Amino acid sequence: MTRYRKPERPGSKYATAEGARRLREELDYLWRVQRPQVTRAVAEAAAQGDRSENAEYTYGKKQLREIDRRVRFLRKRLDGLVVVSRPPDDPRRIYFGAWVRIEDDEGHETVFRIVGPDEIDPARRYVSMDAPLSRALMGRGLDDEVTVEVPGGRKTYVVTEIRYGEE
Repeated sequence: MTRYRKPERPGSKYATAEGARRLREELDYLWRVQRPQVTRAVAEAAAQGDRSENAEYTYGKKQLREIDRRVRFLRKRLDGLVVVSRPPDDPRRIYFGAWVRIEDDEGHETVFRIVGPDEIDPARRYVSMDAPLSRALMGRGLDDEVTVEVPGGRKTYVVTEIRYGEE
């Protein structure tokens, strides 16, 4: 057994203005608030003496590594991020940032927004532009039919509404 892991395919470099703001806020919070708190806790634990059996010290160091890993990821991600803050030239077609309403063969309607991979949020109905359904819908227009491979087989959808902006 090897420790090699196949590198993950990086997600798309696009984000909405709101998504980019949330990533910057997370980076700021981690760097200015959480990391100094954990650093102080580690210093206090280290001052207690023997570090080999000091659970607070060991856990604090682990937390620092996790925070630093996330900070590195966010900085790298924000450096290459392309913020899309305006609707496309042709709002009758589905592109990044669109709110889309689709209907399946059985008449069930679904509404979701196509966003960047860092903004996925099922509760807000945000779907990544890298998802198979989103990729199939890109560039399509009203009343276009799309067939997507899903775990249960193939499913066909019809685009019933396209709009841009906040919900």
